[in-house]
Amino acid sequence: MTDPMAKYVLLFVALVALLVGLLIRSQRGVQPLVVSGIIEADEIRVGSRVGGRVREVLVDEGHAVEAGAVMVVLEPFDLLERRAEARANWAAAQAEFERLSAGYRTEEVAQAKARHDQLSAQLAKLRAGPRKQTVAAARARLAAAQSERSLAQQNHDRVAQLYRRNASTKEEMDSVIERLNAASAMLVVRQQELAELEEGTRQEEILEAEAQLAAATEEWNLRQKGFRPEEIARAKAQMEAAAAALESIERQIDELQIKAPSAGIVEAVELQPGDLVAAGAPVLSLIDRRRLWMRAYVPEDRLNFTTGQRVQITVDSRAERFAAEVTFISRQGEFTPSNVQTPEERSKQVFRIKVTLLEGLEQLRPGMAGDVDFGALGAAPASAKQNGSTPRRRPT
Repeated sequence: MTDPMAKYVLLFVALVALLVGLLIRSQRGVQPLVVSGIIEADEIRVGSRVGGRVREVLVDEGHAVEAGAVMVVLEPFDLLERRAEARANWAAAQAEFERLSAGYRTEEVAQAKARHDQLSAQLAKLRAGPRKQTVAAARARLAAAQSERSLAQQNHDRVAQLYRRNASTKEEMDSVIERLNAASAMLVVRQQELAELEEGTRQEEILEAEAQLAAATEEWNLRQKGFRPEEIARAKAQMEAAAAALESIERQIDELQIKAPSAGIVEAVELQPGDLVAAGAPVLSLIDRRRLWMRAYVPEDRLNFTTGQRVQITVDSRAERFAAEVTFISRQGEFTPSNVQTPEERSKQVFRIKVTLLEGLEQLRPGMAGDVDFGALGAAPASAKQNGSTPRRRPT
């Protein structure tokens, strides 16, 4: 009886030893993957599209700012005057475009028609020549002028004789001379007037009147039809150009206030009022604390996960673990950087990964050293994409 019991005991011990050996061997083969890295955050370098002299610096290093907060103010110099000029140019261009688009007013059309009718009547009169009654009246005026001239000559001769005998004064003599000269001049005018009427209208007068009538006709037709489409299009283009110039200056004035593009922590400020900054040059930097991540390197033979894999991050300064997610896996392998320690040999090829923190944004800081533990949580969902894609975060 003892011999069979001994056999059973030996068999039981052998089985236990075999199970323990298998367990130890299995545990040695599935050691959890742990890689090291440094917590990082996105750095935003902020500047202005316009350069200038610094008027105010409203933040210091370490200040928390919200999106849109004004951090630095630059001097405007002549931008305000240029904006006023651009506004005036735009208003004038807009008024001109609206005037051309609306066309001429009713009274302007009526005025052009009246001018046309007047010149048309004058041309018809010139073409018809002088009337008989007009010629007869001119002859009568000439006869009257001749009579007046003859009478003035007689008075002049009479006073001249008296003056030579000292029977008349010098004033009387000057008076009759003046009347004689006036009568002679009037006679010449009446003679020329009659000669022109008898000759008829000159051709150059008719041509001039025709030209004036043609211009008046064109103006009347233009006001009836309105302005030409090309004039309206040109006015619209000028208005749009003026609006674009004004908008450009408005954007430059807005750039005088350097604002935070997103919420963050001011990391570096090296400005004082009075400093000159160049256009497009960064003047300060922000750290985006809303998104912390860690860059790490995984050996090729341990790359058995995909983006979306949940992991845990630990840091030396805190005891708790923080949930994170793999959001990037490099498409191309590389050699292990000298400053990264892994359980694998350095000669092996590694792949760069990016692990984004899902919690601990208030407790952790950029620059903290930490470890990424892949054995603490399960594998990624089957729908997660690999090779550099960033899946939607799952709720923690």
